Amino acid sequence: MKILVINAGSSSLKYQLIDMDTETMIAKGNCERIGIDGGTFSHKTADGRKEDRQVTMVNHTDAFKLVTEALVDKKVGVISDLSEISAVGHRVAQGGAIFHKSIFINEDVIEGIRSLIPLAPLHNGPELQGIFACREVFGKELPECAVFDTSFHSTMPPKAYMFAVPYEYYEKYKIRRYGFHGTSHRYVSKHCAHLMHQPIEDIRMITCHIGNGSSIAAIRDGQVIDTSMGLTPLDGFMMGTRSGSLDPSVVTFIMEKEGLSPAQMDDILNKKSGLLGICGYSDDRDVTKAEIEGDPKAVLAHEMLYYQITKQIGAYAAALNGVDAIVFTAGLGENQAHMRYQICRGLKYLGLKIDPELNDKMVSGAEGKISAYESNIAVYVIPTNEELVIARDTKVIVEKLTYASTEDKTVVDLEDI
Repeated sequence: MKILVINAGSSSLKYQLIDMDTETMIAKGNCERIGIDGGTFSHKTADGRKEDRQVTMVNHTDAFKLVTEALVDKKVGVISDLSEISAVGHRVAQGGAIFHKSIFINEDVIEGIRSLIPLAPLHNGPELQGIFACREVFGKELPECAVFDTSFHSTMPPKAYMFAVPYEYYEKYKIRRYGFHGTSHRYVSKHCAHLMHQPIEDIRMITCHIGNGSSIAAIRDGQVIDTSMGLTPLDGFMMGTRSGSLDPSVVTFIMEKEGLSPAQMDDILNKKSGLLGICGYSDDRDVTKAEIEGDPKAVLAHEMLYYQITKQIGAYAAALNGVDAIVFTAGLGENQAHMRYQICRGLKYLGLKIDPELNDKMVSGAEGKISAYESNIAVYVIPTNEELVIARDTKVIVEKLTYASTEDKTVVDLEDI
């Protein structure tokens, strides 16, 4: 079975075609600047064939056509006919309180995703465009499934997901903590348990997805009990361009002093803060270079980031009443050995000890344990694979649909996911 995984943004469409018999990527690529001048299309196969070109894409349907053409192209194609694709799995950011598991996409699901656009206007809207574009190119007969970033966090208890604002706002607008990066946290937590040769239910685990966007999750009995991102991906600790948590009065104070609208303030907090706001660089590689060159603001930015991550892990160790394993994943978590070392240095009081040589080796796609033999806590670096999670969920749904009647398609039970 071959499954096409789609991650649609407002002006982009990333994709992977995965052979589920071997769970390997066959081809992947990205359509960028959809609806904007200077669009680009990139496509790469598992055996190294590539296509990169500039192209105009008016909308996501145009982008989808480029993807399908590349997949069957004589030079860079990987299948002979589009009929070889069994299903499409879509990444959807916000499932709200509606979607707690991955699901087959029908009209009711589409309306549910649409109803959640106010909670994630930059994500759910474009992802719906990706679903509609897929239907236009493939037709409605090809099964499509939605996998939600928020669903893995739906096990949080009310004491963790509620905010201390008037309860009526939760009743009216569903204002609460939802969390994001759920597919990543789900993948690395289960894979960590596999590497430890223990049932995940027996491991108190903290998973750290640290990249340009970052979040940390506390996992007990295989379920999330708390996570750092909140109503939106802005919450938590500082990131590449996001502020993370701060005193709410900072927001109103700046708005009043600068005469800013809510939209302008939102833009500052999401796109002009974090590492960028402190030192002028949002890419950690640039921050690291500036720090080595002695830039005091770059030094401060890293000190703030490491301190905030260490503090978050410490809080979750308390919430879990102890911790057995910590996982680092995503761009920085997988590749920034110095960051991992500095963070873990601040956790010595928990009996955690890093093996510096193992830590230095875990970069560029390597996975494994980086804690010392005598460490009380196992620490792992595990490259995330969100696309594989989406493909796995989609495969389960499609196989269940094979044995379900048409009437059952809206209530497919995913107890295996």
